[in-house]
Amino acid sequence: MKRARVPPFEREPEPLLGSHRTTARGIVLLVILGLAGGATAAPPPDPGKRPEKKQPATAVKPQTSRMVFPVVGKVQYTNDFGDARAQGGHQGNDIMAPRRALAVATEDGTVKFHTTSWAAGCMLYLYGKSGKTYLYIHLNNDLSSGNDNRGKCVAGTAYAPGLKDGAKVQAGQHIAYVGDSGDANGVAPHLHFELHPRGRGATNPFSALNSAARLLFASPPGKPFTLALTGTVSTTAGGLLQMKVTQLRSWPGGLKVTNVGRSLGVRVPDTAVVDGISAARGLGSVLSLLRKGLAVTVWTTRAPASLDAQLGRNGALSVDRVVVQTK
Repeated sequence: MKRARVPPFEREPEPLLGSHRTTARGIVLLVILGLAGGATAAPPPDPGKRPEKKQPATAVKPQTSRMVFPVVGKVQYTNDFGDARAQGGHQGNDIMAPRRALAVATEDGTVKFHTTSWAAGCMLYLYGKSGKTYLYIHLNNDLSSGNDNRGKCVAGTAYAPGLKDGAKVQAGQHIAYVGDSGDANGVAPHLHFELHPRGRGATNPFSALNSAARLLFASPPGKPFTLALTGTVSTTAGGLLQMKVTQLRSWPGGLKVTNVGRSLGVRVPDTAVVDGISAARGLGSVLSLLRKGLAVTVWTTRAPASLDAQLGRNGALSVDRVVVQTK
């Protein structure tokens, strides 16, 4: 598949790369909206090439297969596409998230690292199989939990550990870390996310983000994983333990995601252990021990990662152990 061309960020006009944080009005807006700028400027056309006709900004059309939301965990974003910035209209949506939150592939495709733009900082292109190109901008360049700027745009810091430039990835695969590199330095960490249909000008990704499938966790496809899900029991109907999950940890890595705010239905086999007692009397007896409102931590059975499991679909996760939280 021939890749559609998206203008490279290193061609941005340097005199226009003023920080959106330099005006009092910008600071007030940041406080009110909880958003950072991190905009990108439209670069000049390549020398010797006929200028392309400017495409009007349009809302993203509904997709038959929903894209995967590009950040895992609790986030905040608004419809800030086209908002005024020092270097022109905002070309994407800023997704506010914790520093080093996981950024994932929105669809199957190929990634390309981009590390030479002062404005974008650490950046990644995802060339999707659908023909869309996605831009992940202001990726992490910090080595500590603070804004130290001591890291480089490399795998393990900006990009997922072991990920290589030009690698093929699958939807939901971890590809990068959220940060504040480039002209977002010192502002709240966020992912500046752009969508370019078939190499044309950026279109507003807001409606696509609203309808995107939200991942519960990220993992390399097919790699064994285990989750610890903490929350409360909702029901035990239909052979599933339905629970409201408040936070989780995933292994390998032990990454913690707080404020999950998701309802899940997990399978509880008759081999599961509840409070350290083997449930030898069968599936029904295991579920009968768990009543509505009970605070629990559930350990899932180690299994290869699948998109269904990552999305937290009913029955996709199986339970190995349930620990009832006591006061």
